[in-house]
Amino acid sequence: MSDGAQRGFTLLEMVCVLGIIALLAAVLLPFIPRETSRARLQAYALQTATLLKADRGAAIGRQTSVATLVDAGARAIHSGATSESIRIPDDVRFDAMLPQTCRRQAALSTISFFANGTSCGGTIALTRLDTGFEIRVNWLTGRVEIVSRNTASN
Repeated sequence: MSDGAQRGFTLLEMVCVLGIIALLAAVLLPFIPRETSRARLQAYALQTATLLKADRGAAIGRQTSVATLVDAGARAIHSGATSESIRIPDDVRFDAMLPQTCRRQAALSTISFFANGTSCGGTIALTRLDTGFEIRVNWLTGRVEIVSRNTASN
């Protein structure tokens, strides 16, 4: 070994290694499963309740009916007053118990709110593992509430 030789990596070698690591991360990150946490599940429930309350407020403010679409097939909830939508992830169980008719008309997978604040009601349940939340719309008052459900057996 000569006295002038030095051990170590050059800057170019370090940049190349970092570039390869970044490329691998960019390719592999989309394949890492991202499960919905309890906090994120609660956030979906809050978003859903907020959307429903906004639709109810719009119905009262505009003095007209507003129907929130609950699309179980697409796992989405669409506002009837705005362009806002909420997409529920595939790892969350998404159940909706909606009226078949509302004011003697087919409800067509909707939760309807009326100018006086009332509704035909409905319930949306979001569940992941042993944690769940129900977003309930009271059929008489139109009030929207979130109820926590623990689905673990004792």
